Amino acid sequence: MTSYRFRWDAVWNSLDFLMSGLQMTLVLSAATLLLAMIGGLLIAGLDISRWRLLRWIGISFGEVIRNTPILVQLLWVYYVLPIVFGVGIGAVTALVIGLSVYQAAFISEVYRAGIQAVPRGHREAAQVLGLTPAQSFRRIVLPQAIRMTLPPLASNFVQLIKFSSLGAVISVSEITRRGMELSSSTFRPLEIFTFIAVVYFFICWPLAMAIRTWERRLGSQ
Repeated sequence: MTSYRFRWDAVWNSLDFLMSGLQMTLVLSAATLLLAMIGGLLIAGLDISRWRLLRWIGISFGEVIRNTPILVQLLWVYYVLPIVFGVGIGAVTALVIGLSVYQAAFISEVYRAGIQAVPRGHREAAQVLGLTPAQSFRRIVLPQAIRMTLPPLASNFVQLIKFSSLGAVISVSEITRRGMELSSSTFRPLEIFTFIAVVYFFICWPLAMAIRTWERRLGSQ
Protein backbone atom coordinates (compact mmCIF):
# COMPACT_ATOMS: atom_id res chain seq x y z
CA MET A 1 0.00 0.00 0.00
CA THR A 2 1.56 3.29 -1.16
CA SER A 3 1.51 6.16 1.33
CA TYR A 4 0.08 9.45 0.14
CA ARG A 5 2.65 12.11 -0.70
CA PHE A 6 1.50 15.64 -0.07
CA ARG A 7 2.19 18.17 -2.81
CA TRP A 8 1.50 21.60 -1.39
CA ASP A 9 3.23 23.20 -4.35
CA ALA A 10 -0.04 22.60 -6.21
CA VAL A 11 -1.49 25.27 -3.93
CA TRP A 12 1.47 27.66 -3.66
CA ASN A 13 2.07 27.73 -7.41
CA SER A 14 -1.56 28.73 -8.00
CA LEU A 15 -2.02 31.00 -5.01
CA ASP A 16 -2.84 34.07 -7.11
CA PHE A 17 -5.47 32.07 -8.97
CA LEU A 18 -7.12 30.99 -5.71
CA MET A 19 -6.86 34.43 -4.09
CA SER A 20 -8.61 36.06 -7.04
CA GLY A 21 -11.46 33.65 -6.34
CA LEU A 22 -11.41 34.69 -2.68
CA GLN A 23 -11.67 38.33 -3.73
CA MET A 24 -14.74 37.44 -5.79
CA THR A 25 -16.19 35.62 -2.77
CA LEU A 26 -15.81 38.63 -0.47
CA VAL A 27 -17.10 41.17 -3.02
CA LEU A 28 -20.15 39.03 -3.79
CA SER A 29 -20.83 38.51 -0.08
CA ALA A 30 -20.66 42.25 0.68
CA ALA A 31 -22.86 43.21 -2.28
CA THR A 32 -25.37 40.50 -1.44
CA LEU A 33 -25.54 41.57 2.22
CA LEU A 34 -26.33 45.16 1.19
CA LEU A 35 -29.15 44.02 -1.10
CA ALA A 36 -30.42 41.54 1.48
CA MET A 37 -30.56 44.27 4.15
CA ILE A 38 -32.69 46.44 1.87
CA GLY A 39 -34.89 43.50 0.87
CA GLY A 40 -35.21 42.37 4.48
CA LEU A 41 -36.43 45.81 5.52
CA LEU A 42 -39.07 45.74 2.77
CA ILE A 43 -40.28 42.28 3.82
CA ALA A 44 -40.33 43.31 7.48
CA GLY A 45 -42.39 46.35 6.50
CA LEU A 46 -44.91 44.05 4.84
CA ASP A 47 -44.93 41.72 7.86
CA ILE A 48 -45.91 44.52 10.25
CA SER A 49 -48.19 46.38 7.87
CA ARG A 50 -51.63 47.41 9.10
CA TRP A 51 -53.15 46.02 5.88
CA ARG A 52 -53.92 42.32 5.98
CA LEU A 53 -53.14 41.67 2.30
CA LEU A 54 -49.65 43.15 2.60
CA ARG A 55 -49.02 41.18 5.80
CA TRP A 56 -50.13 38.00 4.04
CA ILE A 57 -47.79 38.70 1.10
CA GLY A 58 -44.81 39.38 3.37
CA ILE A 59 -45.38 36.40 5.65
CA SER A 60 -46.08 34.00 2.76
CA PHE A 61 -43.01 35.11 0.81
CA GLY A 62 -40.77 34.76 3.85
CA GLU A 63 -42.10 31.32 4.74
CA VAL A 64 -41.63 30.00 1.20
CA ILE A 65 -38.04 31.27 0.97
CA ARG A 66 -37.02 30.16 4.47
CA ASN A 67 -38.43 26.67 4.03
CA THR A 68 -36.92 25.73 0.68
CA PRO A 69 -33.23 24.84 0.13
CA ILE A 70 -30.95 27.67 -0.94
CA LEU A 71 -29.34 25.45 -3.60
CA VAL A 72 -32.72 24.74 -5.20
CA GLN A 73 -33.47 28.47 -5.19
CA LEU A 74 -30.16 29.27 -6.88
CA LEU A 75 -30.78 26.68 -9.58
CA TRP A 76 -34.33 28.00 -10.02
CA VAL A 77 -33.05 31.54 -10.51
CA TYR A 78 -30.31 30.44 -12.90
CA TYR A 79 -32.32 28.04 -15.03
CA VAL A 80 -36.00 28.95 -14.61
CA LEU A 81 -36.05 32.77 -14.57
CA PRO A 82 -34.57 32.99 -18.10
CA ILE A 83 -37.35 30.70 -19.31
CA VAL A 84 -40.08 32.66 -17.53
CA PHE A 85 -38.92 36.14 -18.58
CA GLY A 86 -37.12 35.24 -21.79
CA VAL A 87 -33.89 37.00 -20.80
CA GLY A 88 -30.40 35.72 -20.15
CA ILE A 89 -29.18 35.77 -16.55
CA GLY A 90 -25.46 35.42 -15.92
CA ALA A 91 -24.12 33.14 -13.23
CA VAL A 92 -22.93 36.02 -11.02
CA THR A 93 -26.27 37.81 -11.35
CA ALA A 94 -28.15 34.63 -10.52
CA LEU A 95 -25.99 34.06 -7.44
CA VAL A 96 -26.50 37.62 -6.20
CA ILE A 97 -30.27 37.43 -6.75
CA GLY A 98 -30.60 34.01 -5.15
CA LEU A 99 -28.49 34.76 -2.08
CA SER A 100 -30.01 38.23 -1.63
CA VAL A 101 -33.57 36.93 -1.64
CA TYR A 102 -32.70 34.02 0.64
CA GLN A 103 -30.90 36.15 3.21
CA ALA A 104 -33.50 38.91 2.99
CA ALA A 105 -36.13 36.45 4.21
CA PHE A 106 -34.06 35.75 7.34
CA ILE A 107 -32.95 39.35 7.86
CA SER A 108 -36.61 40.43 7.77
CA GLU A 109 -37.17 38.36 10.92
CA VAL A 110 -34.21 40.09 12.56
CA TYR A 111 -35.63 43.50 11.66
CA ARG A 112 -39.11 42.56 12.81
CA ALA A 113 -37.81 41.37 16.18
CA GLY A 114 -35.77 44.56 16.57
CA ILE A 115 -38.72 46.80 15.70
CA GLN A 116 -41.02 44.99 18.11
CA ALA A 117 -38.37 45.22 20.85
CA VAL A 118 -38.48 49.04 20.83
CA PRO A 119 -40.45 50.07 23.94
CA ARG A 120 -44.00 51.13 23.17
CA GLY A 121 -43.50 54.18 25.37
CA HIS A 122 -41.00 55.60 22.89
CA ARG A 123 -43.60 55.53 20.13
CA GLU A 124 -46.20 57.09 22.39
CA ALA A 125 -43.74 59.84 23.32
CA ALA A 126 -43.17 60.52 19.62
CA GLN A 127 -46.91 60.88 19.10
CA VAL A 128 -47.11 63.33 22.02
CA LEU A 129 -44.39 65.39 20.34
CA GLY A 130 -46.55 65.57 17.22
CA LEU A 131 -44.57 63.21 14.98
CA THR A 132 -46.48 61.35 12.29
CA PRO A 133 -46.30 57.51 12.30
CA ALA A 134 -43.82 57.64 9.41
CA GLN A 135 -41.63 60.20 11.20
CA SER A 136 -41.84 58.22 14.42
CA PHE A 137 -40.74 55.06 12.64
CA ARG A 138 -37.89 56.77 10.77
CA ARG A 139 -36.52 58.87 13.64
CA ILE A 140 -37.35 56.87 16.76
CA VAL A 141 -38.08 53.21 16.02
CA LEU A 142 -35.75 52.38 13.13
CA PRO A 143 -32.49 53.76 14.65
CA GLN A 144 -33.05 51.77 17.85
CA ALA A 145 -34.05 48.64 15.94
CA ILE A 146 -30.97 48.80 13.72
CA ARG A 147 -28.68 49.20 16.74
CA MET A 148 -30.16 46.05 18.31
CA THR A 149 -29.97 44.10 15.06
CA LEU A 150 -26.38 44.93 14.07
CA PRO A 151 -24.81 41.78 15.60
CA PRO A 152 -27.34 39.44 13.88
CA LEU A 153 -26.78 41.32 10.61
CA ALA A 154 -23.04 40.80 10.99
CA SER A 155 -23.72 37.10 11.56
CA ASN A 156 -25.58 37.06 8.26
CA PHE A 157 -22.43 38.32 6.57
CA VAL A 158 -20.55 35.30 7.89
CA GLN A 159 -23.31 33.05 6.57
CA LEU A 160 -23.14 34.73 3.17
CA ILE A 161 -19.40 34.13 2.91
CA LYS A 162 -20.05 30.42 3.39
CA PHE A 163 -23.16 30.31 1.18
CA SER A 164 -21.25 32.00 -1.66
CA SER A 165 -19.44 28.69 -2.19
CA LEU A 166 -22.69 27.43 -3.75
CA GLY A 167 -21.84 29.65 -6.70
CA ALA A 168 -19.45 26.90 -7.75
CA VAL A 169 -22.48 24.86 -8.86
CA ILE A 170 -23.40 27.49 -11.47
CA SER A 171 -19.79 28.25 -12.46
CA VAL A 172 -19.24 31.50 -10.56
CA SER A 173 -15.49 32.00 -10.27
CA GLU A 174 -15.32 32.28 -6.47
CA ILE A 175 -12.69 30.44 -4.46
CA THR A 176 -14.49 27.10 -4.29
CA ARG A 177 -15.01 27.04 -8.06
CA ARG A 178 -11.37 27.97 -8.58
CA GLY A 179 -10.46 25.08 -6.30
CA MET A 180 -12.55 22.69 -8.37
CA GLU A 181 -10.88 23.85 -11.57
CA LEU A 182 -7.41 23.61 -10.06
CA SER A 183 -8.15 20.18 -8.61
CA SER A 184 -9.22 18.83 -11.99
CA SER A 185 -5.96 19.96 -13.59
CA THR A 186 -3.53 19.02 -10.80
CA PHE A 187 -5.35 15.98 -9.35
CA ARG A 188 -4.60 17.30 -5.85
CA PRO A 189 -8.03 17.74 -4.24
CA LEU A 190 -6.78 16.95 -0.72
CA GLU A 191 -4.29 19.81 -0.59
CA ILE A 192 -6.43 22.29 -2.52
CA PHE A 193 -9.70 21.85 -0.64
CA THR A 194 -7.91 21.61 2.69
CA PHE A 195 -6.33 24.98 1.95
CA ILE A 196 -9.71 26.46 0.93
CA ALA A 197 -11.33 25.15 4.11
CA VAL A 198 -8.56 26.76 6.18
CA VAL A 199 -9.07 30.06 4.33
CA TYR A 200 -12.79 30.02 5.08
CA PHE A 201 -12.11 29.19 8.71
CA PHE A 202 -9.64 32.03 9.25
CA ILE A 203 -12.09 34.49 7.71
CA CYS A 204 -15.30 33.31 9.39
CA TRP A 205 -14.05 32.28 12.84
CA PRO A 206 -12.57 35.65 13.89
CA LEU A 207 -15.72 37.39 12.61
CA ALA A 208 -17.91 34.99 14.59
CA MET A 209 -15.87 35.57 17.77
CA ALA A 210 -16.02 39.34 17.30
CA ILE A 211 -19.78 39.20 16.84
CA ARG A 212 -20.22 37.17 20.05
CA THR A 213 -18.14 39.72 21.98
CA TRP A 214 -20.19 42.54 20.46
CA GLU A 215 -23.45 40.84 21.46
CA ARG A 216 -22.24 40.37 25.05
CA ARG A 217 -21.26 44.03 25.32
CA LEU A 218 -24.61 45.19 23.95
CA GLY A 219 -26.40 42.84 26.34
CA SER A 220 -24.54 44.25 29.33
CA GLN A 221 -25.47 47.84 28.54
